[in-house]
Formats: sequence, C-alpha cells, structure tokens
Amino acid sequence: MSKTIEQYNAIIAKCQDIFTKKTKDYGTAWRILRTSSLTDQIFIKAQRIRTLEEKGISKVGEGIEDEFVGIINYCVMAIIQLELNEEAPLELDTQFATELYIKYFNNAKTLMENKNHDYGEAWRDMRVSSFTDLILMKLLRVKQIEDNKGETLISEGIDANYYDMINYAVFALIQMEEAMV
Repeated sequence: MSKTIEQYNAIIAKCQDIFTKKTKDYGTAWRILRTSSLTDQIFIKAQRIRTLEEKGISKVGEGIEDEFVGIINYCVMAIIQLELNEEAPLELDTQFATELYIKYFNNAKTLMENKNHDYGEAWRDMRVSSFTDLILMKLLRVKQIEDNKGETLISEGIDANYYDMINYAVFALIQMEEAMV
C-alpha cells in the first residue's frame, strides 16, 4: 500500500499544481457555476475519454490523461462548492482555494486508503476503461440526485460520488503511468 500512497501523492501534487496555476491565471471564476454545471463539465470529460478509448484517435491534441486530471480538479471544485455557504465570496484568495483543494483531495485519499484496506487494492486488476465507465455511472447517479434536489432515500450523497470519481480517476492515472514504464 505504501507504493499506492506514494503514487497517489504524486498525482495530488500534479493536479494541485495545475489547479493553483489556473487559479492564479483565472481566479476562482468556476465559483459562479452551480454544482450541476460542474457535474456536466465532468460528464463532458468522461464522455470524451470514452470516445477516445473507443476511437483511439484525438483530433484536439489533449489526451486521456489530461481529461482524468480535469475530472479530478472539477470534482474537487464541486466538493468545495457543496461545502461553502452561499455567503462565501465568488472570488477566493489563491492560497485559501488551494488549502480547500488540499483538504478535500486529502479526504479522497483517506477514503481510498480505507477502501483499499477492505478491498485489497482490487482496482489494480481493473481496466482503465472500467474506471471511465464507473465515473460515467457515478455521474448519472449524481445527475439523478441533483434532479431530486439532493434528496435520497438510502443512497450516499453527491459528495460521496465526487470522492469516488476522484479516486477512480487517480487509479486510472496510476495505471496509465505504470503502463508507460
């Protein structure tokens, strides 16, 4: 498991670096988006990954790895949106936004560690395309919960689905990196 944590931390660092740099460039303009719009952005990225997996060719130039990083960052943004109250300013200081980012990414990491303990790192035997499909399934669940105004009878909330999508995307990136070595 220590190898997984090391790999996970490397991906956190990469994604956080991109998040922080984009926050310096654009501010927190994404704060204007409702969580449902962030869900749709994640859906677009996951659907693009699936299309690239099936067609094997990218005409835009950005690859699957970039899209998984985008999924991770949009999921963290969505969790931040869920957690901040309506009185929080749209424009967040870069340092504060990065601190929130780290907090929620670390929550995802803790969840991963707990599930890895129980499941014995079964994800290592999965295909990257399965992570794509699981992310798409989670997105459909989130959309249904959003359409139900956040109400569930027995299911986890929206944030739990975002955390799972973060971890699926991290697992996909780890497997992709390992395949290149």
